[in-house]
Amino acid sequence: MKPEPIRRVGLIANAEKPGVGRLLGRAAELLAARGIAVSADAATARLLPRGTARAATCARVAAGVDLLLVFGGDGTILRVVREIAGQPTPLLGIHVGRLGFLAEVSADRLERAVEQLAEGDFTLEERPLIEAAVAGRRTRLAALNDFVLSRGVVSRMIELEVAVDGEELTRYRCDGLIVSSPTGSTAYSLAAGGAIVSPGAPVFTLTPICPHTLSNRSVIVALEAEVAVRVLSERLPVQLTADGQVQVELSAGDRVIVRRSARAVRLLHPGGSSFFRTLRQKLHWSGSND
Repeated sequence: MKPEPIRRVGLIANAEKPGVGRLLGRAAELLAARGIAVSADAATARLLPRGTARAATCARVAAGVDLLLVFGGDGTILRVVREIAGQPTPLLGIHVGRLGFLAEVSADRLERAVEQLAEGDFTLEERPLIEAAVAGRRTRLAALNDFVLSRGVVSRMIELEVAVDGEELTRYRCDGLIVSSPTGSTAYSLAAGGAIVSPGAPVFTLTPICPHTLSNRSVIVALEAEVAVRVLSERLPVQLTADGQVQVELSAGDRVIVRRSARAVRLLHPGGSSFFRTLRQKLHWSGSND
């Protein structure tokens, strides 16, 4: 089925990225030349020519457009995903920064990407969000990539007990534990030695960070499972972090329950792009020159 045409685009940027203002201006020109209306959140609009429609927040921009173009790195995209709160508006990341897997369009391919948007040469993909709740509290967090339970500033191992669907898996003595979605397999989990997971695979990846027992390895479980992590350490600070951006302090006995969320995020991919091609290019694997 041919996707609906893109008529309205919202621009969201990390204003601290060098050169992002010039890139935003070029994007606005290219979109306007193809009859596509442009709007932006208040912070991004300050980097654009006067007269650009603006809204106060990312969520309000998303509510009025067919697509969000996000200028920055993966961290910027993760922030936008959190702020639009599960709205169905798709995102396309324009890469401005270091290595990233979510922001797939490089700055030098911006013009071609806009052409593809105007021509309808793109696909839409839905990625699941995951959520974490702390038993006995009102705390509820959402993430696209991962949740991390980690030690605080004290340089000592913490102890965590992990259960899957009510059955104990193991106890870890480690610097922390990453519970990642399929999307998050190429983020912190990858750096900690976890497997690379195709984003369409319905699984969680549980990856310990510097485990004391060398036999502890990354474990793959079904995305429909309930993963429960109980803090056993009594005198060490432990933190729960969502996508590296939102932190909650935990205490001994706290139980964190991670599940698949009912919400999802939609990503737009220009024609010709693929997850495996991105892997080859980003990781400089054999065949990465295609």
